[in-house]
Amino acid sequence: MANFTRKQAVVILQDGATFWGRSVGLEGTSTGEICFNTGMSGYQEIFTDPSYYGQLMVTTNAHIGNYGVKNDEVESDSIKIAGLICKNFSFNHSRYGADNSLLKYFEENNKMVISDVDTRALVRHIRSKGAMNAIISTHTEDLEALKNQLKEVPSMEGLELSSKVATKEAFYFGDENSAYKLAVLDLGVKRNILRHFANRDCYMKVFPMDSSLEEMKAWNPDGLFISNGPGDPAAMSNTVSIVNDMVNSGYPVFGICLGHQLIAISQGLNTYKMHQGHRGINHPVLNVMTGKGEITTQNHGFVVSMEAVEENQEVELTHRHLNDDGVQGIRLKNKPVSSVQYHPEAFPGPHDSEYLFDQFVAQIKQSKS
Repeated sequence: MANFTRKQAVVILQDGATFWGRSVGLEGTSTGEICFNTGMSGYQEIFTDPSYYGQLMVTTNAHIGNYGVKNDEVESDSIKIAGLICKNFSFNHSRYGADNSLLKYFEENNKMVISDVDTRALVRHIRSKGAMNAIISTHTEDLEALKNQLKEVPSMEGLELSSKVATKEAFYFGDENSAYKLAVLDLGVKRNILRHFANRDCYMKVFPMDSSLEEMKAWNPDGLFISNGPGDPAAMSNTVSIVNDMVNSGYPVFGICLGHQLIAISQGLNTYKMHQGHRGINHPVLNVMTGKGEITTQNHGFVVSMEAVEENQEVELTHRHLNDDGVQGIRLKNKPVSSVQYHPEAFPGPHDSEYLFDQFVAQIKQSKS
């Protein structure tokens, strides 16, 4: 068990709802949009996913930290969530091959954790009232001061965050002797996406988010990819312009999550902020082209309008969510362009949707020949 004094800690939501807990490790205050993930495993991958940048994460699984962390099970170079809220934090871990405890991992990343929170009640509140900003703190003497600090936190709606996590300098990934060259527009790309392409004989050049199509074409790629990332896609007009150029380039183009949303916006479709978002590893999706169901990993608070998809004669729906009938995938009828809202590269899983990488690489192969 922990050998330090655990201070009282508080979670205050934008609507005034207050939940109490105990500090884990670092003390202080952190703010962000509060959200929850229903995954039973894969917490390290969640915490390091760039798409979660600026969000306070509530984990619905009762025990977090019980299998520690491994250095190679990350989606980026650091923890990207603004803070963690959980029920039971495991100070001791039991796992062959673990490199560290979750406590030390959070301390090394200078991130806050609050445990002993009634996460069941907190998640029920979010489900009822919707995603909103929140503040977590071990400084509980003046709650009004914390509420005033919370008022200054900008809404996720209208917020551009990809520039906070995307690469500033282009870099390469994979084997340079691979059969195919793929240009990646980095909006907060997960490492496992790059691993999946590398495993399919792709050599990648990962470009900063403000790179032009001309810069990508100068590398002579065989296909173009638009990555996942955080924030509101409607606040990214400059990136939409770049994506529009990519879509009209004639190259095979594939987008995941934020990349999917930006492809949609480039075609005149609109996006909107969801009531609470989709965040978990067991979301059911129907491939409407094949009639087959897929269990998927998801992480998004914004979604493409189904009405806009149905009204656009150039766009075809390929996947929809079976819980709420939301748009989960589209393709353009007259261009080699497709995208999905969910994460087919899911690490540690499920793996139902990995075929999408195979399809895209086959499209690149056909285009190249």
